[in-house]
Amino acid sequence: MSAHVLAVGEALVDVVHRTDGSSAEHPGGSLANVALTLGRLGRDVRLATWLGDDERGATVRDWLAESAVALAPGSDGAARTSVAQATLDAEGAATYEFDLEWRVPEGTAAAPDTLAVHTGSIAAMLAPGAADVRRLVEAARATATITYDPNARPALMGDAAEVRPRVEELVALADVVKVSDEDLAWLAPGTDPLDVARAWQRTGPAVVVVTFGGSGTTAVTAAGEVTMKAPRVDVVDTVGAGDSFMGALLDWLWGADLLGAHRREALRGIDRAATARMLVRAVAVAAVTVSRAGANPPWPTDLVGPDRVRIDGVSADPEEETA
Repeated sequence: MSAHVLAVGEALVDVVHRTDGSSAEHPGGSLANVALTLGRLGRDVRLATWLGDDERGATVRDWLAESAVALAPGSDGAARTSVAQATLDAEGAATYEFDLEWRVPEGTAAAPDTLAVHTGSIAAMLAPGAADVRRLVEAARATATITYDPNARPALMGDAAEVRPRVEELVALADVVKVSDEDLAWLAPGTDPLDVARAWQRTGPAVVVVTFGGSGTTAVTAAGEVTMKAPRVDVVDTVGAGDSFMGALLDWLWGADLLGAHRREALRGIDRAATARMLVRAVAVAAVTVSRAGANPPWPTDLVGPDRVRIDGVSADPEEETA
């Protein structure tokens, strides 16, 4: 065994419908996309998911294997592989409808060498698997960093007023939270997203990052807030962009030796300069993803230059920080 990240959640097939009437199938799923990003960036990552032993499941397994993502035992126990119907608008943004079943493979747990457990989205909310996810996260906190992305799917999750308390229970268990402004508009309508992030950060997480699509991102920490503008890029679609951003956060934290329960206090003490460098990495990775069709995060060769960033308009200069 070796140090690794364990991602727990859905892998599925996205059927993407474009504005010109064409459609195409791509492997995807929020947690699978995070794992794929880590695998492509050279990290040891394991995915506990729920796939069928069918043609679509084989497509997903091959896609993950090509990026060095290992599947947890029992991840092929579903009756069929889940499907998400993604409809793109004129700006490339996607809305989703799902045909999905979610369970945690029996016996899934954080091992002693699991540096971080990442979960979120459908897996953290959809029964019957959601209860097992919660138990797994609670147990894993003793040894691993916990990261969480609510990645709300209203079509599956139900009423926001009922979902929000469950989301906030997981936020309080997490060390790092990534959430989009769209998620917060659904979970807390009429509330400033950064006010929600500030409140969440006070409940336990060391870092709460809010993404604002093409407008950039802001991280809330005990040391203050850091805002990074988004790079200029021609957007093909946004499928998998937030997931690749999350994977890049984990990649950076691993490289900075800030993963693992033994590094929890160091993570709580992250300063604004380090936070800016983390955001540079994340926005650069997400920028590559949105410039390509489907959930297709970058390989290391796609990221070059200072801090492995080549996208115009991205820097880790302190001028990018805001109090």
